Amino acid sequence: MRTLCKTFRSVKSPNPNPSSSKSDSPSWSVYLILSTNPPIKTYVGVTTNFTRRLKQHNGELKGGAKASRAGRPWICACIICGFADRSEACMFESKWKSLSRRAPSKKNENENLWKHSEGPSVPLLRRRQAALNRVKGSLHCTHLEINWHL
Repeated sequence: MRTLCKTFRSVKSPNPNPSSSKSDSPSWSVYLILSTNPPIKTYVGVTTNFTRRLKQHNGELKGGAKASRAGRPWICACIICGFADRSEACMFESKWKSLSRRAPSKKNENENLWKHSEGPSVPLLRRRQAALNRVKGSLHCTHLEINWHL
């Protein structure tokens, strides 16, 4: 049941100790979403409720990030669960974004890939995945659950 709760946030695990305040604390996740309209983009964020947050990014609910308006609709590419608190999740998100920006961009190579069977999202996702691997090498991440959806 615990694994299902991490993967599907709508599934609630039974609380053996109702007086425990720990069960009431939000479970923080870092997510990667992918735009489905050109120009294809990615966005990394932090949330306690990914379903609600994706609806915000897609304009179905108020509160989506201004930076994500142009890429609508967005789809889930990756969710990372298991952060102890907001601070840990934000540190991870910041490091992932930073390393993604610093990753070398092989624009000509990417343009050639776009013209072939891979499509425009593959180079972006590879870049984000390479940055994620560097984050995992620099931070203690063994307790995190990384779920790629694409």
